[in-house]
Amino acid sequence: MSSNNTPKVGFVSLGCPKAGSDAERILTQLRAEGYEISGTYEDADLVVVNTCGFIDSAVDESLDAIGEALNKNGKVIVTGCLGAKSGVVQTAHPSVLAVTGPHALEEVMTAVHANLPKPHDPYVDLVPPQGVRLTPSHYAYLKISEGCNHRCSFCIIPSMRGDLVSRPVGEVLNEAENLVNAGVSEILVISQDTSAYGVDVKYRSGFWNGRPVKTRMTELTKSLSELGVWVRLHYVYPYPHVDEVIPLMADGLILPYLDVPFQHASPRILKAMKRPASSENNLARIKAWRDICPDITVRSTFIAGFPGETEDDFQMLLDFLEEAQLDRVGCFTYSAVDGASANALPDQVPEEVKQERLARFMEVQERISAAKLQTKVGTMQTVLVDEVVEDEDGNIEAIGRTKADAPEIDGVVYLADAEGLTPGDFVEVQIYDADGHDLWGGPPQD
Repeated sequence: MSSNNTPKVGFVSLGCPKAGSDAERILTQLRAEGYEISGTYEDADLVVVNTCGFIDSAVDESLDAIGEALNKNGKVIVTGCLGAKSGVVQTAHPSVLAVTGPHALEEVMTAVHANLPKPHDPYVDLVPPQGVRLTPSHYAYLKISEGCNHRCSFCIIPSMRGDLVSRPVGEVLNEAENLVNAGVSEILVISQDTSAYGVDVKYRSGFWNGRPVKTRMTELTKSLSELGVWVRLHYVYPYPHVDEVIPLMADGLILPYLDVPFQHASPRILKAMKRPASSENNLARIKAWRDICPDITVRSTFIAGFPGETEDDFQMLLDFLEEAQLDRVGCFTYSAVDGASANALPDQVPEEVKQERLARFMEVQERISAAKLQTKVGTMQTVLVDEVVEDEDGNIEAIGRTKADAPEIDGVVYLADAEGLTPGDFVEVQIYDADGHDLWGGPPQD
């Protein structure tokens, strides 16, 4: 036990923002019960490792992290997506104290209590109402649901996280309000499928500040817009009712930003992927969104080299990129995920063909993204400051993001003459340069 007799828990969190949100809840509960959070393995009485198990490289990273924690500390509790894969952790590391799946706050706390009794008489008021967070203090992820009702053939998330379970809308909005009261400038709405929020509870009404609010994406975003901060939507499947939030963007109520995982453009491949909304005419949808909100940023992700993808299918994807002119795009080669039904599909694409297609895809998209960013040179943009730095000559510079940029996945704006700025500030800047990914700006030039 640590020297001041307050039990200390080390915490390692891997994976996506949804896993990070799970981690924040566990950390908050630990602090609420009086445990201290240790920054080192050596100083901790036990270590919790929050794992990712989505693709093979993430599984390897998680198993390595568990091994490192066992090596340096010896007492390890495992939670997260890898824990849902039967026996994987126990086979690799039989000495772990306990293994749970994702969003398993109660099970993790039970395991902690069993191995490190909680301190006597904790002071819950030591924990701020917004909880303990892993993101910088000026932005926060708001998880609105768990699980997913889709059965995409390349994905194993439903087998790890279960079917869709929407959080009560009043609870979500209270959490958002606490975050804003604690100084958060941007809320990033996340889930496995944000568009499906409330489907499982038939969109029933909950209550927030004494008034009814439907458990539905449109009503949730309208309510979030009242908090006076940036609200950014992630993982939005292109269902028809998504069109309802575009006018909110046009009116400046939420950020004109939509993260839509299209995944492919070939109808044959979309069908093999078992993607929802695969028959939608996505090009027409994107055009309609831009007609309503001309400055909308559309980000998406795609998979190259899915089993059965022919050169014609891939060319269809490249044609879609040229036509759609998306602002921000990520692309991955198909990776056989242990347990995914797509592994059994015929005509697997050779690795070198996957890599060659990925390179061609990125070449097309980088040209489109660079041209889009070039149109911003000379414009005024609202920028949210993420960090302030001093260069070797003593000049104060800042790094921030426009409305078009989500943290960690999109580009940034490098700001000159940033004296007096602090993270979380909104500042109006003039853009004076751009490359394929980022922008440069500063105070308006005469």
